Amino acid sequence: QVQVVESGGGLVQPGGSLRLSCETSGSIFSRITMGWYRQPPGKQRELVADITSGGSTSVVDSVKGRFTISRDNAKNMVYLQMNSLKPEDTAVYFCIAWIQGRNFWGQGTQVTVSS
Repeated sequence: QVQVVESGGGLVQPGGSLRLSCETSGSIFSRITMGWYRQPPGKQRELVADITSGGSTSVVDSVKGRFTISRDNAKNMVYLQMNSLKPEDTAVYFCIAWIQGRNFWGQGTQVTVSS
């Protein structure tokens, strides 16, 4: 059984920053791809960023230059650093682990960008 737990969401002013964290259980963490999805109010869930076991990263065009995904294998952690936040970044953010064709989801953490 794999447990995925994200944290770090909150309320922030436009232009501000937040850092989301995600901890995934298991000794296989260093060998899997991790990612972040988000679901804005009334919209579909979308992939925001991912990072492979080798450290290769990808982010969606709408957050390029503002969001950075990283990982710390010694701590079984993946992070999403979010800078220059905009109101349209408001969403529930979900951490996901991809393991041998299966998806393991965190519970979600709310990010609200508002003045």
